[in-house]
Amino acid sequence: MGLLSFCHWLYDTSLAEAVRENEVLFPWFESAHVLAITVVVGSISIVDLRLLGFASRSRPVSALLREVLPVTWTAFVIALITGGTLFASNAVEYYGNFSFRMKMLLMAIAGLNMLAFHFITYRSVGRWDQSAQVPAAVRFAGGASLALWIAIIAFGRWIGFTTGF
Repeated sequence: MGLLSFCHWLYDTSLAEAVRENEVLFPWFESAHVLAITVVVGSISIVDLRLLGFASRSRPVSALLREVLPVTWTAFVIALITGGTLFASNAVEYYGNFSFRMKMLLMAIAGLNMLAFHFITYRSVGRWDQSAQVPAAVRFAGGASLALWIAIIAFGRWIGFTTGF
């Protein structure tokens, strides 16, 4: 089964039909999605601004991550569930939408950036954890993350202006 075939199958599910045809469900899922994304990007921005040296310079990065990441991951799971439900409601059209595809691509790149930070760059955190000025690779990870999430929000917002419903 190809991706487009999967989108057709998803579009035909009872959940997708309910969200698509009920005048209340789509706005509720969309509102929950936007609120969850707001928490995701807000919490990630707290960390990114610390990595860039613009905020919380006196706080250890490791402490900040311990406090913020549980909130980020909880909100991300909510955003994933609500976004997946919204996608299912019109999967075929979203699949062909340039803005949607760009959002997904940028999210994949943001995920790779996060993985590289946590599994490569962060391994040396003991050397720079409490330093106001962190290494260039750390600043790059924070700057890339911030830029990617701003672009993800922009493309996500643009989806509503480029779909036919």
